[in-house]
Amino acid sequence: MISFPNCKINLGLNILSKRSDGFHDLETVFVPAPFEDCLEIERAADVTTFSISGVPVEGKPENNLVLKAYELLRSMFDLPPVEIKLHKQIPTGAGLGGGSSNAAFTLRLLNEKFNLHLNQKDLLDLAARLGSDCPFFIINSPCVGTERGNILEPIQLPQLNGLFGIIVIPPLHISTAWAFQQITVKPSGESIKEVIEGPLHQWKQLLVNDFEKAVFNAYPQLKKIKDQLYESGAIYSSLSGSGSALYGLFAELPTITFPSPHVVKTFAFHTSES
Repeated sequence: MISFPNCKINLGLNILSKRSDGFHDLETVFVPAPFEDCLEIERAADVTTFSISGVPVEGKPENNLVLKAYELLRSMFDLPPVEIKLHKQIPTGAGLGGGSSNAAFTLRLLNEKFNLHLNQKDLLDLAARLGSDCPFFIINSPCVGTERGNILEPIQLPQLNGLFGIIVIPPLHISTAWAFQQITVKPSGESIKEVIEGPLHQWKQLLVNDFEKAVFNAYPQLKKIKDQLYESGAIYSSLSGSGSALYGLFAELPTITFPSPHVVKTFAFHTSES
């Protein structure tokens, strides 16, 4: 069986407090975006194997969240050996949630392939054990994320209908741990959910990603990309998550170029108004 784990962008990201477990409480809005990896899982004859192709992935394969997702389910069910192939297109360290998406889609694919009869709540609980962003990719539609990002409230974003998105990914890996170390927790202003539900033209002034200040100070070339997106007509532009990827939202798709080896992905929004 084959699936295509997609990435996400964050509309705003407020770091609210440091938790006793070492994580942070935050508020953000997750939105799926159609930039995808490819994940294939088939039965194996004797032992489980895992291979990765495409863009490089940091860390040892045995520590990959895909294998951890398989092992988590194997500890609960009598799963047979499988052959897992992952073709990566979403770079790591970009703030697009590619690794979290791979893990969540592994849970979903194994559940379907082996008729495990796990419902959405079951999958959400399991995904939360793998990583803070993983539960979002079980729902995989716009959600307000709170606490570690794992408490999710589906949200309608009809104001995005008809808009275009451009994601720009420079050849730069930013460690999530490093990014959080740069944050000075401060009281937040208006909640992101309230801003999102307000007029789109106000997002530029009100919708903030708290990682931008530190990341732009360390990597000023990223601020230049954001400025270029606004100069090209973006209604709103932001860093996604804590990584190096930036995105812009546009009423009309502009002609815009970035030097190789930047990865640039364009797409149209088709969110539900119901």
